[in-house]
Amino acid sequence: MKATARAHPIQGLVKYHGMRDPELRLPYHDSISVCTAPSNTTTTVEFDSAADEDVFLIDGEEVEGRGAERIQAVVDHVRELADVDHAVRFESENNFPSNVGFGSSSSGFAAAAMALSEAAGLDLTRPEISTIARRGSSSAARAVTGAFSQLYTGLNDEDCLSRRIETELEGDLRIVAGLVPAYKETEQAHEEAAESHMFQARMAHIHGQIAEMRDALRSADFDRTFELAEHDSLSLTATTMTGPSGWVYWQPETIAIFNAVRELREDDVPVYFSTDTGASVYVNTKADYVDEVERAISDCGVETMVWEVGGPAEILPEADALF
Repeated sequence: MKATARAHPIQGLVKYHGMRDPELRLPYHDSISVCTAPSNTTTTVEFDSAADEDVFLIDGEEVEGRGAERIQAVVDHVRELADVDHAVRFESENNFPSNVGFGSSSSGFAAAAMALSEAAGLDLTRPEISTIARRGSSSAARAVTGAFSQLYTGLNDEDCLSRRIETELEGDLRIVAGLVPAYKETEQAHEEAAESHMFQARMAHIHGQIAEMRDALRSADFDRTFELAEHDSLSLTATTMTGPSGWVYWQPETIAIFNAVRELREDDVPVYFSTDTGASVYVNTKADYVDEVERAISDCGVETMVWEVGGPAEILPEADALF
């Protein structure tokens, strides 16, 4: 009863904000994202009848507090589905920076859900596994199905799950990630999202944004897809900044990247910025322009990484296990 899985984190394109049910992590509205590779999380789990208690490790450190509670929710749900009561050993490693706005919780809980389902002997589709991952992080549902995926809102697991969106944009997209290492508290921002006076305005337009994004992806319209993602980033941040805590995640380097992107566009470079909840920036461009874009982003004084579209979460061979 042991398995290892790997998943890629997501870049939100039309991002969810706020949860109607924080326990089941049911979002108020649909969301669409794209997975980023080769950034990934690898997770090994084992159900051990001889062990007395669960053990959760991430990057070699024991997980405590709220992080452990979120993992526990996913583990307990799998135990219930599989009708097993063994303790779990859980080890996870990220190959990219975490807690800086690059979606580490999405890849982490996607890999966890895949590995736990496999180890417990559950025969589930990826959309079904996405409902398990969602209990740890709503974004993780989309990391399970991979590439460009949509998480549908709903009040149950039959409706609130993720499905992949097929598009010809997958091969040409390059993502220059600008690392701005400022710690962020995504969960608290979600908890108070609905208290922003701008939340209802966001809800009023988000369904149209989802329809526009799906259509842009289906027609492989690069500029429309990532212009929508750029504007959604601004909308999300406006809502976050006007909540009770007034979260302001952006740093001077974040703004510098925005300005560099707009200057590149003035020179007819196809490039758009995007942020999730955090200061780091995704810069979306095409393969032919990636070197020029990376130089411009590096000139903003930040570390850069170049990513491509990542596939769905997958089970790895025994030789790749972390323990």
